[in-house]
Amino acid sequence: MADLQQNYRQNQQHPTQVTQSQSKAPSSSQVIALVTIIPVGAILLILGGLTLAGTLIGLAVTAPLFVIFSPVLIPAALLIALAVTAFLTSGAFGITAVSSFAWLANYVRRSRIPDQLEHLKRRSEETAEHAAQRVKEAAQEAGQTIQNTDQESAQAVKTKAQEEGNTSTT
Repeated sequence: MADLQQNYRQNQQHPTQVTQSQSKAPSSSQVIALVTIIPVGAILLILGGLTLAGTLIGLAVTAPLFVIFSPVLIPAALLIALAVTAFLTSGAFGITAVSSFAWLANYVRRSRIPDQLEHLKRRSEETAEHAAQRVKEAAQEAGQTIQNTDQESAQAVKTKAQEEGNTSTT
């Protein structure tokens, strides 16, 4: 028992114990932080109290006005609430539409649709070329028919003129 008491006394007087007790003292940066935070916190607390007091006084002054003007204020508040709701809803619909188009474009880009579109493009070009060829042939046939009709008309007029020339000389 005496040995325990002696060890206890030696441990209390040991130099590391003295440095540990000194290390528990606040550092200079902690003191500066405390000196800075206390006034700032006090100012913010005072401002918060003044704001609360101003709000309560303003509510007490304006409460009778709200009661008097409630037939106008309630519909106005409802109108504003509906307008805000409509604006937010239209924005949500717009975002939904844009994201839907983006998803669709991404889906089309990743799918086999471009290959199918390329095939359809080639087919439509072939059909257009074929249609152009047929129109060209039809135009040539129509031109040939008009030319033949014109030649026949000219021949008929010439023949008629010759017949009239022969009849007038006799």
